[in-house]
Amino acid sequence: MGTRDKYDPFYRAIVDGLIAERKRQRLTQWDIARMMGVEQSQISKFERGERRLDILDYVRYCHAIGLEPGLLLRISPGGDD
Repeated sequence: MGTRDKYDPFYRAIVDGLIAERKRQRLTQWDIARMMGVEQSQISKFERGERRLDILDYVRYCHAIGLEPGLLLRISPGGDD
Protein backbone atom coordinates (compact mmCIF):
# COMPACT_ATOMS: atom_id res chain seq x y z
CA MET A 1 0.00 0.00 0.00
CA GLY A 2 1.35 3.41 -0.86
CA THR A 3 2.14 5.90 1.87
CA ARG A 4 -0.53 8.27 0.57
CA ASP A 5 -3.18 5.54 0.88
CA LYS A 6 -1.92 4.21 4.20
CA TYR A 7 -2.23 7.57 5.91
CA ASP A 8 -5.26 8.94 4.06
CA PRO A 9 -7.53 10.35 6.80
CA PHE A 10 -10.71 8.97 5.24
CA TYR A 11 -9.26 5.46 4.88
CA ARG A 12 -7.91 5.55 8.46
CA ALA A 13 -11.30 6.76 9.74
CA ILE A 14 -13.00 3.76 8.11
CA VAL A 15 -10.52 1.29 9.59
CA ASP A 16 -10.72 2.98 13.00
CA GLY A 17 -14.52 2.73 12.81
CA LEU A 18 -14.30 -1.01 12.16
CA ILE A 19 -11.90 -1.47 15.06
CA ALA A 20 -14.06 0.60 17.42
CA GLU A 21 -17.18 -1.40 16.57
CA ARG A 22 -15.32 -4.70 16.91
CA LYS A 23 -14.08 -3.69 20.35
CA ARG A 24 -17.47 -2.29 21.36
CA GLN A 25 -18.91 -5.73 20.69
CA ARG A 26 -16.03 -7.34 22.58
CA LEU A 27 -14.99 -9.34 19.56
CA THR A 28 -11.38 -10.32 19.04
CA GLN A 29 -9.42 -10.35 15.82
CA TRP A 30 -9.65 -14.13 16.05
CA ASP A 31 -13.46 -13.91 16.13
CA ILE A 32 -13.54 -11.70 13.05
CA ALA A 33 -11.04 -13.91 11.22
CA ARG A 34 -13.11 -17.00 11.91
CA MET A 35 -16.30 -15.32 10.66
CA MET A 36 -14.53 -14.06 7.53
CA GLY A 37 -12.75 -17.36 6.87
CA VAL A 38 -9.27 -15.84 6.98
CA GLU A 39 -6.23 -15.99 9.24
CA GLN A 40 -6.11 -13.72 12.30
CA SER A 41 -2.90 -12.20 10.94
CA GLN A 42 -4.87 -10.75 8.01
CA ILE A 43 -7.18 -8.92 10.40
CA SER A 44 -4.20 -7.63 12.33
CA LYS A 45 -2.58 -6.37 9.13
CA PHE A 46 -5.80 -4.60 8.07
CA GLU A 47 -6.13 -2.93 11.42
CA ARG A 48 -2.48 -1.85 11.63
CA GLY A 49 -2.47 -0.52 8.08
CA GLU A 50 0.01 -3.07 6.77
CA ARG A 51 -2.47 -4.48 4.30
CA ARG A 52 -5.04 -2.55 2.31
CA LEU A 53 -8.62 -3.47 3.06
CA ASP A 54 -10.23 -4.11 -0.32
CA ILE A 55 -13.95 -3.63 -0.88
CA LEU A 56 -14.84 -7.32 -0.50
CA ASP A 57 -12.89 -7.66 2.74
CA TYR A 58 -14.49 -4.43 3.97
CA VAL A 59 -17.99 -5.80 3.32
CA ARG A 60 -17.12 -9.15 4.92
CA TYR A 61 -15.66 -7.41 7.98
CA CYS A 62 -18.80 -5.28 8.27
CA HIS A 63 -21.02 -8.36 8.06
CA ALA A 64 -18.90 -10.10 10.69
CA ILE A 65 -19.56 -7.27 13.15
CA GLY A 66 -23.17 -6.76 12.05
CA LEU A 67 -22.55 -3.30 10.60
CA GLU A 68 -24.22 -1.88 7.51
CA PRO A 69 -21.29 -1.43 5.06
CA GLY A 70 -22.50 1.98 3.89
CA LEU A 71 -22.51 3.43 7.41
CA LEU A 72 -18.77 4.01 7.71
CA LEU A 73 -18.59 5.36 4.18
CA ARG A 74 -20.67 8.34 5.30
CA ILE A 75 -18.17 9.53 7.88
CA SER A 76 -15.78 12.37 7.28
CA PRO A 77 -12.07 12.05 8.03
CA GLY A 78 -12.33 14.35 11.03
CA GLY A 79 -15.20 12.34 12.50
CA ASP A 80 -17.83 15.00 11.74
CA ASP A 81 -20.71 13.07 10.15
